[in-house]
Amino acid sequence: MKKEQIKKDLKKLFKSMDFISENFLNREDLTEKELQTYFDIYQQLGIAWEFLGLQCRHWEGYRKIKDGKMSCRICGMIKGADDFYYLLPKKGHKKVGNKLNPNSKKTFKNKRDAQIDHDTINFHGALIDVDVFNSYKSSMAGHEINIAADRIVRIKEDSIECWIDRHLVNIKMHKPQKKNRKKKYGGFPWEIRKKDLKNFPVIFDFDEDYRFLGLRILR
Repeated sequence: MKKEQIKKDLKKLFKSMDFISENFLNREDLTEKELQTYFDIYQQLGIAWEFLGLQCRHWEGYRKIKDGKMSCRICGMIKGADDFYYLLPKKGHKKVGNKLNPNSKKTFKNKRDAQIDHDTINFHGALIDVDVFNSYKSSMAGHEINIAADRIVRIKEDSIECWIDRHLVNIKMHKPQKKNRKKKYGGFPWEIRKKDLKNFPVIFDFDEDYRFLGLRILR
């Protein structure tokens, strides 16, 4: 929705909210049932305000209000406040949230305290998971260890899973498990015998100086 249309709709909405508030919510001659009806109308107008606020891009900036908070000059939403809902267009570019990264050098006592963001979305059949956290303490085999701060993005499509963190890009091919499962190994290409490389359907992208640019895996 365009800026001018949002401003026009919000102006009408605020006028309606003020009308209900000033003319009905403070009247002493109304029955309890009538008062509840007008209160419900006011609450429903508040939901409409939130819906329009999600479409506002805060084009005209913010103004300072009480308690030192900043309010949008158009929709009145508080800067930095968490949204309970996301409003996405059916067509075109969609944005959910903001990119967050680890923001503390402190090592927290557990992951819950270290957690900054963790969200998952099933987007047109593809699973996307974002996990952002500061360093925290954990245990492994009875020993306390420190887990490094990280931002991890996982994308899963069918049986293929891609894991991206601050140090690695990991791709897993989840093939059906056979009864006699064999041991798993890992290694650099030059560590694999030439005759066995034919089992790896991987194409490397590189420049004329043989610098790695990417790779493709044939399914």
